[in-house]
Amino acid sequence: MNVEMLDGGAFTAAAGIWRRGDSLDEKARFPVPVYVIDTGAERLLVDTGLAPGAVEDAPAHYGAPDALALFELEQEQPLGEQADLASITKVVLTHLHFDHAGGLAQLPSEVPVYIQRREWEAGQDPAAIEKNFYLPFDYEGIAAQVELVDGDHDLLGDGSITLLFTPGHTPGHQSVAVGDALVIGGDVFHYASVLDDERFPMIGDDFEAQAASAVRLRALRDAGATVTPGHDPEALRPGPVSTLPHVQ
Repeated sequence: MNVEMLDGGAFTAAAGIWRRGDSLDEKARFPVPVYVIDTGAERLLVDTGLAPGAVEDAPAHYGAPDALALFELEQEQPLGEQADLASITKVVLTHLHFDHAGGLAQLPSEVPVYIQRREWEAGQDPAAIEKNFYLPFDYEGIAAQVELVDGDHDLLGDGSITLLFTPGHTPGHQSVAVGDALVIGGDVFHYASVLDDERFPMIGDDFEAQAASAVRLRALRDAGATVTPGHDPEALRPGPVSTLPHVQ
């Protein structure tokens, strides 16, 4: 089983927003990872990165949310130039934030999109949209493709890929376990170090739940799995992540 990390763009923002204790006067650049998991029979996309043209058209695309004024966006290469999106058979969204769901419009309209029910419902609720800085523009056209998941879910029915319910950053955040060797952690923790020191971002839905999710992923890491952080500029590089045996 092959796992590759693609470049979903990047954003630059005040460092202290994304790791408590860092300076709000210093800026940091954060990569936006997108993952392709190739099982041989399936090609799965985990998250979709920034929307195409987001950098050039940020004011028109992203509109009014004040939080987005804090971001400087970068996008060197559209996702469709890095991967054959027509060959994708399933999409998994860790959550609905603009840097994870923004690229949905590039995908074929028949591809199922797997998302936690709690996340999808929050993305339709005005109060939750405001609290979590969701941008419905990014995902409002995919309702017919959505496959709702409740809690942990064996995605392919053979134990090879498991969706792990890891809420806190958003109401229905999920991570993706590839066998026992790799977990795509999503935004449970932005930096690798936060899995231990729990210096979570200033922005989040439920910090107590996020801490519990971090404990869960830390246990998987300590048991031997590689657990990827959400946006760590030191830990994330596009390219092959791992080559894993298929789990029967």
